Amino acid sequence: MTRKLPPMNAVRAFEAAARHVSFTKAAEELHVTHGAVSRQVALLESWLGTPLFRRSASQLTLTDAGRSYAGETTSMLDRLAVASMHLLEHAAPTTLGVNGPPTFTMRWLIARMSGFQRMRPDVEIRLTTSLAPVNFQEHGYHVAIRGAHAPLAGCRSLRFMTELIVPVCHTDLVESGALRVPDDLCRHTLIGYGTAPYTWPEWLAAADVPGLQSANTLQFEQMYFALQAASEGLGIVLVPLFLVVDDIISGRLCTPFGLLAAMQRSYYANTATGIARNAIIDSFSEWLLREGRDTEESINSWARSMGWQLPPPL
Repeated sequence: MTRKLPPMNAVRAFEAAARHVSFTKAAEELHVTHGAVSRQVALLESWLGTPLFRRSASQLTLTDAGRSYAGETTSMLDRLAVASMHLLEHAAPTTLGVNGPPTFTMRWLIARMSGFQRMRPDVEIRLTTSLAPVNFQEHGYHVAIRGAHAPLAGCRSLRFMTELIVPVCHTDLVESGALRVPDDLCRHTLIGYGTAPYTWPEWLAAADVPGLQSANTLQFEQMYFALQAASEGLGIVLVPLFLVVDDIISGRLCTPFGLLAAMQRSYYANTATGIARNAIIDSFSEWLLREGRDTEESINSWARSMGWQLPPPL
């Protein structure tokens, strides 16, 4: 029997809009415009021959037909997503999709990937980078690594490492004698980036110099570029210590105030709920946990050798 199916993009747009009761929030979830969602919903209403929403200048509400149809479409899309992820896992059991933040991936994960490949030479890693909200169904990866203050909602989250975020700069700025205490930042450039988990005002307040005005600021979109600017001596940047500890030990970079007002966050390996775990995901998660603990211990040992007081763990 030939199935008479509605346009699936229109169904997805309607289901998201019905769940949020908002075209704007549906557009944000689907990474499209408000107008695109509105057009897709109108297309579906035309195809079905009945209105699904009541629209007014200040309110959007579901019709009775829309409410009934929303329940069916949400259930159908959930079942389809689970079935698809299940098939993806079992159709390619030797492939593992891993998604992580760009700078974390470039400076920490890739440098250690050879260890996992030696342990599991049968596994092909498909590595991608993103800072977008985790979406296993849309992007098809199996493990999403994210820095966060708490486990991600709707995911199985394995905390594998703590990051300490501190000011970092080129050693020339300290050796010149112009950067010894936080008050000296008034004569320097503070480098920021759009993806920073903490801002300079937050650190300055924690360092007991709230409201300090720097000589200049320099803003970037990504941490990678901000860190590169600091490496070139353009200013001071707040970055995770584990990403730069090798540069600090080698003398290319330094932490001018030690661990003063160090801020903490955790890194989580996130996997989808509602699907069975497999041996590859488990082995990768266990490997991440070991690497994270090794990194933490290396940093802690080095910090103690410098006589620095470590903040209490999260």
